[in-house]
Amino acid sequence: MAKNLHIIGGGLAGSEAAWQAAESGVAVVLHEMRPIRGTFAHQTDALAELVCSNSFRSDDWANNAVGLLHEEMRRAGSLVMRAADAHKLPAGGALAVDRHGFSAAVTAALEAHPGITIAREEITTLPPPEDGSVIIATGPLTSEALGAAIAAATGQEHLAFFDAIAPIVHRESINFDIAWFQSRYDKEGPGGGVADYINLPMDEAQYNAFVTALLEGVKTDFKEWEKSTPYFEACLPIEVMAQRGRETLSFGPMKPVGLSDPRTGFRPHAVVQLRQDNKLGTLWNMVGFQTKLKHGEQTRVFRTIPGLEKAEFARLGGLHRNTFINSPRLLDTQLRLKSQPHIRFAGQVTGVEGYVESAAIGLLAGRFAAAEMSGRTAMPPPPTTAFGALLAHITSGADDRTFQPMNVNFGLFPPLVSAKKIKGKDRKQAMSERAIADLTTWLDDRQAAA
Repeated sequence: MAKNLHIIGGGLAGSEAAWQAAESGVAVVLHEMRPIRGTFAHQTDALAELVCSNSFRSDDWANNAVGLLHEEMRRAGSLVMRAADAHKLPAGGALAVDRHGFSAAVTAALEAHPGITIAREEITTLPPPEDGSVIIATGPLTSEALGAAIAAATGQEHLAFFDAIAPIVHRESINFDIAWFQSRYDKEGPGGGVADYINLPMDEAQYNAFVTALLEGVKTDFKEWEKSTPYFEACLPIEVMAQRGRETLSFGPMKPVGLSDPRTGFRPHAVVQLRQDNKLGTLWNMVGFQTKLKHGEQTRVFRTIPGLEKAEFARLGGLHRNTFINSPRLLDTQLRLKSQPHIRFAGQVTGVEGYVESAAIGLLAGRFAAAEMSGRTAMPPPPTTAFGALLAHITSGADDRTFQPMNVNFGLFPPLVSAKKIKGKDRKQAMSERAIADLTTWLDDRQAAA
């Protein structure tokens, strides 16, 4: 048993970790509790199931940090990015995927790999050192039993935040006498389209009526132990955003900039955007509409949106409690638990936020574990790369007293060293070019060491 790398959790991080380790020649056992035990967010037993949005966000590597992370993962042989590229959907400048095709591709690749065994079972305790190397990639939906074991081992209480799911609408139920296709600023996406979003306009009166209905709608009640749990700022429920001011939504997920209603030729006061959610184009995700409204209220309130008067929902929104550990206090730079170095953590449970960020940490954990098991020294990626910036943040860069989940962003990167100050778009492009150059050297050094 000690010759195997045991990975607990078959989400994006666990799947990517398994792939990277197996591709490095290490025998992997990937433990996934579904379908033996389900969760309140998953709907299938497929590996790497997307339980929230189907978007991997911006795919622009030169100007956007998450796009840069996409590119770094592609160059590092990421299974997650290979599957995403194979099942991408029109989404403007973003990389959105057909969720079922994506997870099916990841599952098939892992099942077919000769170095990977998939064990459908729930792990409720932390494996001891004699069982060999372990990666815990159970994500934000870690089971209660394993969560208790992790808390006992770390000596730390879990930190937690609420994450919310946006509704999905059947395309055929949208009123296209009102709705129209357009990407913001007509920006061309990875597939070449400039009209990848469905847009639903609101004038000022309609917008104010919607905000009122949203604020007055009946919300999900929290359990007593959940009431002190903070939200993640980048994924706030829409009604929580609305509580911060009546115009907050019109400057946030409902901002109308870069859009023009073809019926009037003018920019609306506010716009609801829908993003394609499956390959067939029959399902569309309400962008930024994660919510804790009760299901009946969602149907009532969202049908007040012009164009959705007769909307049929394939999935209504929901709210779940995510858990993560205090990584800057507990993990070393190889993602090992300081108190039990045979255990590594990967994915959202480490305090990164987002599909791609979770998979990226899984990629690194898989490589680190494989190198260690093969008697090699694994050098962390340079902090000038998106990989390295994200890793450095969760293992040493963040303040462990105030640690909260974080998406990758250029604020995590070391500043440029230049004789003259570079600003704005030029600065981002310079940081991206530096990252790719340093990544290439890191990948070349790793290949030579292997």
